[in-house]
Amino acid sequence: MRVIGLMSGTSYDAIEAAAADLTLDGDTLLMRPLGHLSTPYAEDLRDLIAASLPPAATTTRDVCALDSGIGRAFAGVAVRALGELCAGEADLVVSHGQTVHHWVEDGVVRGTLQLGRPAWIAEATGLPVVSDLRSRDVAAGGQGAPLVGLPDSLLLRALPGTPAALNLGGIANVTVLAPGAEPLAFDTGPANALLDAAVRSFTGDGAGYDKDGRRAAAGRVSPELLRCLLRDSYYRRPAPKTTGKEHFHLPYLRRALDAVPTPAPDDVLATLTRLTAVTVADACRAHGVTTLVASGGGTRNPVLMRMIKEELPGVPVCLSDDLGVPSDAKEALAFAVLGFLTVHGLPGTCPSATGASRATLLGSITPGLTPLRLPAPVARPPRRLRITRGGRSPR
Repeated sequence: MRVIGLMSGTSYDAIEAAAADLTLDGDTLLMRPLGHLSTPYAEDLRDLIAASLPPAATTTRDVCALDSGIGRAFAGVAVRALGELCAGEADLVVSHGQTVHHWVEDGVVRGTLQLGRPAWIAEATGLPVVSDLRSRDVAAGGQGAPLVGLPDSLLLRALPGTPAALNLGGIANVTVLAPGAEPLAFDTGPANALLDAAVRSFTGDGAGYDKDGRRAAAGRVSPELLRCLLRDSYYRRPAPKTTGKEHFHLPYLRRALDAVPTPAPDDVLATLTRLTAVTVADACRAHGVTTLVASGGGTRNPVLMRMIKEELPGVPVCLSDDLGVPSDAKEALAFAVLGFLTVHGLPGTCPSATGASRATLLGSITPGLTPLRLPAPVARPPRRLRITRGGRSPR
């Protein structure tokens, strides 16, 4: 089955698309990546997303405009992926949509909202679409995130020791696979969320992020600010747990800066980069991680990657590219896998990773332009993921 995965993370800077041929071979899921592409959001749509996210107030009109606008944007990227990555032939689109709220109270997830109406994608591509993948896990008592726990664990089974997969998006999350144990997945804390907010607010140069970590490299870590930030009780909660920009946002950072002597902007960025490295490393040490496989936009920040390695001496840190999965495409490919499992009647979650009462089938299916015909249900889920020959990524 040829599947297109669509993803936009908590940084909401672009829509990522990745395509792959997926086949079940006994207890092994075979994946042949066909390439990936990235399309930035139009400026007006990105501004509307930013203006609607917590702690800002919004209106139902703006929510409706976002749902349709994001849906149309995802549809355009899906059409591009269908033509450029799949030579016009695919069987399924899986759309994560854009998370605009992840409702957490006292560590319990009450709801989650991803916008991007799938009807626009189905109408534009003619293909069936799996969407709204997080809600079913939340309804079963789970955190609804990180949902990459199952695809990550399938990939990590090829590695010895206690490997972990790290994704560095707006929020950082890890999946840990210890020998003889069920997978554990959780958000460690902010990755780019606070960094991007600080750059946009404090630097005054119109940049949206700290390119190549240059500003952080020019600054010095403030021990007082770092200690203040690390007092957040989130870091001491047991896994599984999730967080988001509902918690780690600009007013949150401003409150911390009000509580300590305010460092220079570059020092703030250096401190926030070190915060991500420390919280990732603390999480890895707590679970005995022996190898760390990183992916996501944060891997393009050499200062952040250097700091993570400094905080984890003796633990090899590599990119998912080394396992055959492009780091920029890993989450989009993970959601392609989850949609593939859904249409084959297989659960897409590990209860140990999300805290749900049971493993659930994920998402809703929107038919394409032809009658919906699903594959015959598969009795047994795969135990491992094997990457076969990939394709070239157009840029």
